[in-house]
Amino acid sequence: MTGIHITDIESAINHWRMHAPSPDGVSLPAPTRALAEVYALLVYHRATQVEASSMPPAAMDAWLTWYHSTPDTPCIAICSTSQGDAVCKGCGRSFEEVQHWPQLEPAHKRMVWRRIAQEGTAWRFNRYAERAAERIQQAPGSAQA
Repeated sequence: MTGIHITDIESAINHWRMHAPSPDGVSLPAPTRALAEVYALLVYHRATQVEASSMPPAAMDAWLTWYHSTPDTPCIAICSTSQGDAVCKGCGRSFEEVQHWPQLEPAHKRMVWRRIAQEGTAWRFNRYAERAAERIQQAPGSAQA
């Protein structure tokens, strides 16, 4: 089962709320409404994901628009699978995921992103995230500098 997690539905709703706000503060534009209906059903059924193939076309189109606004790959150009590791130290993907990434469906890619973000062990989420935060704090004009 290739499911789309409720947090991705939430992110897509927030994307649309920012890019196509309600014209009157009450009604929802079509993409937001389509995603909100899926979200409401997930909440009602106490489910955490929806099968990608069961998404209504309007909701899938809205979700895909959000999806295409996100980074495609977690790669940070430090691939330890090329050195024989089963799981990349840089991005956290398995050798098979790295090799087959271009062929994976968007929902499958998001499942991988979710897993590696939750694990948080890849350098993408610790070593390099810390360095990026340090650079921001040291930047001229920052409050920390």
